[in-house]
Amino acid sequence: MRLLITGGAGFVGARLARTLLARGRLDGRTIESLVIADQIAPPADLAADARVEARVGPLLGHCAALAHEPFDGVFHLASAVSGECEADFDLGLRSNLDSTRALLDALRARVLAGHAPAKLVFSSSVAVFGPDPVVPLPDLVTDTTLPAPQTSYGMHKLVCEHLISDWTRKGFIDGRAARLMTVTVRPGRPNGAASSFFSGIIREPLAGEPAICPVDASVSHPVTSPQRTVEGLIAVYEASREAFGGRLALNLPALNVTVQQMLDALESVAGPQVRARVSFQRDERIAGIVAGWSRGATAERAARLGLQPEACFEDIIRQYIADCAGHPTALKGLQ
Repeated sequence: MRLLITGGAGFVGARLARTLLARGRLDGRTIESLVIADQIAPPADLAADARVEARVGPLLGHCAALAHEPFDGVFHLASAVSGECEADFDLGLRSNLDSTRALLDALRARVLAGHAPAKLVFSSSVAVFGPDPVVPLPDLVTDTTLPAPQTSYGMHKLVCEHLISDWTRKGFIDGRAARLMTVTVRPGRPNGAASSFFSGIIREPLAGEPAICPVDASVSHPVTSPQRTVEGLIAVYEASREAFGGRLALNLPALNVTVQQMLDALESVAGPQVRARVSFQRDERIAGIVAGWSRGATAERAARLGLQPEACFEDIIRQYIADCAGHPTALKGLQ
């Protein structure tokens, strides 16, 4: 079995790659080759695996060549994030729409040449939902809530969902899209995503550094852990077409929490001195973006695949602490 992960050197992509390589099998087949395409080289541990091949550079530049490579399955995670898309409209179009269209055309070319269609999982986002005067945003978005994105990033994800649905309808791919919730806690430094603070207000205090929360404590949002996200992507890949339940995207499970509940959980797990490192300083740009997002989500179709969210946000924090066991500087705030 030969797989492709776009965005495979990133946080979620690398975790997905490690999980798949450790399993050794996917959908009942042995993984013989895993191609990681990303702007940067894969982490050293992945690059050292004999089954891994790297494609470094913008995805748009690789797609023509990918049309000549056989792939049984694809996890399409590569994209420009929300803050980047708002700051640079053309970057978002190239990275999200143009690259996805080029990848789909590469996979279609294989089918037109007589090969079987590849199975593709697209990482969409809860950002496809937003408020609209005609269709008010419910407190909890469901699998069937009408998407009305209020950011370029969310619009790009929704357009790609429909492209994948149509390529599937035509038999060019076996596509399925999963709407990821905000993944926290992400390691490293903040990225360009407007949602970056959902990790920062946990990660930085645990590392002994101050953190600024740019929105009110009452802000509610659906979040999930890295491991549950990876489990969800794999389950969506392995689901039969009947079990997936159609061509349209499904929500992955979420834990619906407020910023205040996140900080209360941080204090419960790590103590008041760690919680005290978080302060509030409103950022109107970020607050404006977040105001157009859903406040919570449900995932009935994912539940039928056996997927569930964490029981509490404390469990997400504990998972991050366990993941950082080999990186003491990430937890020096606990000392």
